[in-house]
Parts: sequence; C-alpha cells; structure tokens
Amino acid sequence: MTVLDHPVVAAKLTTLRDVTTPTPVFRRLVDDLVTLLTYEATRDVPVESVRVQTPLTTTTGVRLTFPPPLVVPVLRAGVGMLDGFIRLLPDAEVGFAGLVRDEATAQASWYAERLPDDASGRATFVLDPMLATGGTLVSVVDSLLGRKAESVTCVCLLAAPEGVDRVATQYPGDNVTLVVAAVDDHLDERSYIVPGLGDAGDRLFGSPPAPHPTD
Repeated sequence: MTVLDHPVVAAKLTTLRDVTTPTPVFRRLVDDLVTLLTYEATRDVPVESVRVQTPLTTTTGVRLTFPPPLVVPVLRAGVGMLDGFIRLLPDAEVGFAGLVRDEATAQASWYAERLPDDASGRATFVLDPMLATGGTLVSVVDSLLGRKAESVTCVCLLAAPEGVDRVATQYPGDNVTLVVAAVDDHLDERSYIVPGLGDAGDRLFGSPPAPHPTD
C-alpha cells in the first residue's frame, strides 16, 4: 500500500474534510487529488520502447503497451474521480462497476456492470473514494481478476484500517495494490470512516448531506 505523504495532498484533504467546503470546491479538490494519486498509481504501468524523430535527431522513448490500461470507477462516487485520472492517462479505456451497500449489514451487492469479458494482460485501476469495510472493493477486484487482469491498483481518497487489512488479507500477493491519500482512525459502529469526510457521492454531486461514506 502507498500512502501519499505530501504537504499539498494533506492540505487539499483537510479542505475536503471540512463540512463547510461547498460542492464546486469539493469537486475541484477531488480532481486535483486524484491526479496526484494517479501519478503514483501508474508508476509501474507497462511501457515499451519506441524510436521517435526530434527536431534535431532520433531518440528512444517509451509508449504504453497494448492493450491499454483499464480504469473502473465504482458508481456513483467513483465517477467524480474519473476526470482526474484520465487527465494523466488519456489512453486508458473506461469500464464501470455499480454496487450498493446494505446499510444494515454493510454488505455490497452488484446492480450494474460494464467490464470487458477478457482483461488478460491489462493493468487495471479501480477508483473508489472511500475504502471502509472493503466489501465493495473486494467485489470489484475479484471480478477483474476473474477476467484475468494482470494487476489491479485501487485508488482511494481515504481508507480505514479495517478495509486496508481486508484487502491485504484477501490478496497477499503483489498483483493487487492500494494507493490512498490517507488512512483514517477507524470505522464506527455503523461502518462509517472516522474522522472521514462524509458521503463522497453526496458531496461531489450536491445531494443533501449525509454522514455515511460509500464502502
């Protein structure tokens, strides 16, 4: 797991946590943070050598390998992270995963899915603002690994220790990784991240404020 230890990231995250931060500012900050997270998350994206002609001579550089990376935002809040990601990796293809968490049991269930049948050889990225119990993220990662994705990198704004532990236990190898802006203290009795930043979807899309984060 990689936690971005950077003062700019910490400052932006602090403003995200503030309950008085308005929706337009919240969206912009999420966009900024995701681009910073993506820079770290794509550090090992597969590339191949290529020769190019500069105005002066020829030189060797790199380009992304084929097939291109696949990025999967988890509906709905993950959609608010998509622009920040593809700004840095515009060649990525986009899939979608729709899951809903039962507020009584904290269990996630699928309601929509748009993923390739075969993800063989592809670097894959999952965007989900909040890693709470880990149920949603594990469901999406299992689906991608079942489609033979070569690797899965999960990009989250915040994580709870319980969710981090679940992901680490579920995937002890190095083909599933986490990149997060911060790991918070704990989950409360309702499986909400504390101190957290509230419901990322509600705050991104201007819905009436509610305290619970997505999983």
